[in-house]
Amino acid sequence: MRLIDTHAHLDDRAFDKDRPALIARLHADGVGAVTVGSSLDSSREAVRLAERHRLIWATVGVHPHGAKYVTPKVLRELEELAKAPRVVAVGEIGLDYYRDLSPRDVQRSVFADQLELAKQLELPIVLHNRQSTDDLVAILRKVGRSHRGVVHSFLGDAALAETFLALGLYLGVGGPLTYPANEALRDAVRTVPLERLVLETDSPYLTPVPHRGERNEPAYIELVAAEIARLRGIPIDDVARQTTVNALALFSLG
Repeated sequence: MRLIDTHAHLDDRAFDKDRPALIARLHADGVGAVTVGSSLDSSREAVRLAERHRLIWATVGVHPHGAKYVTPKVLRELEELAKAPRVVAVGEIGLDYYRDLSPRDVQRSVFADQLELAKQLELPIVLHNRQSTDDLVAILRKVGRSHRGVVHSFLGDAALAETFLALGLYLGVGGPLTYPANEALRDAVRTVPLERLVLETDSPYLTPVPHRGERNEPAYIELVAAEIARLRGIPIDDVARQTTVNALALFSLG
């Protein structure tokens, strides 16, 4: 693998018409992908995709938007899914105080439950954080150990980056790095140790420039790597090599 997209939603309906061709492009380009569960149904589909394709791995979890639908039965089913050989993390989990599609107290409770699941199964975590940093960090600390994991779609400044790095987390960087308004993010990416960055697309969302407004896909991960290389003044091959090593270590990809 030359590059690894550590966060895509390959089960999304946006890919229904050409999913086989998209996956064929991944294999041809030497791009690996982690397809991320955001509900029980999408977690099931992520596992199915990973079981059929050697350069795709899966995560399982419930996004904070769907926290209000999580029951003990859902958590038990997630636990069984998480034991599948191609599952490499618990996620996308966390908090979202921007849309508040689930009550905040329910979000916090379900987040903690899924952290405990990850801890029990010794899996890393894929974190969603939107306008919820204080509570997210407090819950991470309360669980009692430094979680191996990644902050998905990191959009903060250098100070926030340091907060997450101090917790032992990686930062997932994607298309928003290429958006003109995100100068604070670019400043952070210039200074964060390259050993703590991983690449992601969040396909089919957050498409990088110059394709912004179109459907995103893992093939565009090279545009993110190129922007990191430009910001740091290093060859893109160095970015590709190190972020791939990082992803292999984070998710224990065989």
